[in-house]
Amino acid sequence: MSSTNNAPPSTAAASKRPKYSKFTQQELPACKPILTPRWVISAFMLISIIFVPIGVAALFASRDVIEIVDRYDSVCVPANETDKVKYIQTPGFKTCNRTLTVPKHMKPPIFVYYQLDNFYQNHRRYVKSRNDQQLRDSKEANSVSGCKPEDYNNNSAIVPCGLIAWSLFNDTYSFSRKNVPLNVSKKDISWKSDREHKFGKDVYPQNFQSGSLIGGAKLDSSIPLSEQEDLVVWMRTAALPTFRKLYGRIEVELQENDVIDVTLGNNYNTYSFNGKKKLVISTTSWLGGKNDFLGIAYLTVGGLCFFLAVMFTIIYLVKPRQLGDPSYLSWNRNPGWH
Repeated sequence: MSSTNNAPPSTAAASKRPKYSKFTQQELPACKPILTPRWVISAFMLISIIFVPIGVAALFASRDVIEIVDRYDSVCVPANETDKVKYIQTPGFKTCNRTLTVPKHMKPPIFVYYQLDNFYQNHRRYVKSRNDQQLRDSKEANSVSGCKPEDYNNNSAIVPCGLIAWSLFNDTYSFSRKNVPLNVSKKDISWKSDREHKFGKDVYPQNFQSGSLIGGAKLDSSIPLSEQEDLVVWMRTAALPTFRKLYGRIEVELQENDVIDVTLGNNYNTYSFNGKKKLVISTTSWLGGKNDFLGIAYLTVGGLCFFLAVMFTIIYLVKPRQLGDPSYLSWNRNPGWH
C-alpha cells in the first residue's frame, strides 16, 4: 500500500518570507542624530543667539515708527444728538474739525489710514457679494451672479455690483498746517496686481448708488474702475474685524509739535453696529508699520530657549546621566536575516 508521507513538498508549503530589501525594511541611509545633552543644549543656545537679536531689531524698528491715532466717531456727533444712527442717516455732508499734534519729527512718505473696528468684512456672504468677471471685462456688465441684493436697480445692472462695493467707505479727510493745505496723494495706494488684473481699464461705473438706500461713497462714472483706487483698496477685504486701509500719502515732512488741522467728512455709518472709526497718520520702517508683536514673539522664544539651555546645563553638570551604548540602536545593528 502506497503512503502519501513520502510525497515531495509542494510549492505552497514554501516560505512566504519576502525578499530582503533595505527599502522595505527601512534601512536606507538616513540622518539619525542622537540627541545627547550637549546637542540639545547647543541647539537651544543657537536658537536663542539667533532669535534674541532679531527680536531686539524688530522691536526697535517698531518703536521708531511715529503714529498718530485719533478716534472720531463719537466726538464728531453733536452733543444734542441722542440718536446717532438717525443723525448719520440724515442726508447732507457732516463736517467735523479735529486738531492733531505731531509728537516727533515725521519723514515722508507719511501714510494716512482709516481704521474700522467691529466691521466683519470676512463674513461669508459679504466676501462673496461681488462678481470678478464684471469688474474685469466691460462685456460682462450684466454678469451680476452672487451680487444680491445689490445686483439690479430699475431693471438695470449695477456696476460694480455687490455689497462690498455698495458699502464703500465715504469719510473724507483734508489736512492743513498753519492754514497751508497739506496735499494727500492717492496715486498707487492700491496693489498694482489688483489694478492691472482685477479691475478693467474699460469698465466704468453704471447705475451705482442710484437706489433709495445708499450704502457708502459714490463713484465717478467717467473714470474706469482701475483708476478709482479707493474702491480697489476697499474691495480687498480684510481678514479681521479690526483693520486699516490706506487713504493716501503726505509727501512733506512734519516737524515735532506741528499742529495739524483736520477737516473730516463724517459720513460713514458705523453707529448701527457699534463700530469705531479712527484716523491714523503713520510713518513706516524697514519692517513696515508699528507692530510690537513680532519683536516680542522673537524675544519670548529666544529667552525661553536660553532659559532651557541654562537649566539643562545645570542639570547635566549637577546630576549627569551616563549614556547608553549607541551600538545597540536598531539602525546600528546588522539585520538578522537577508
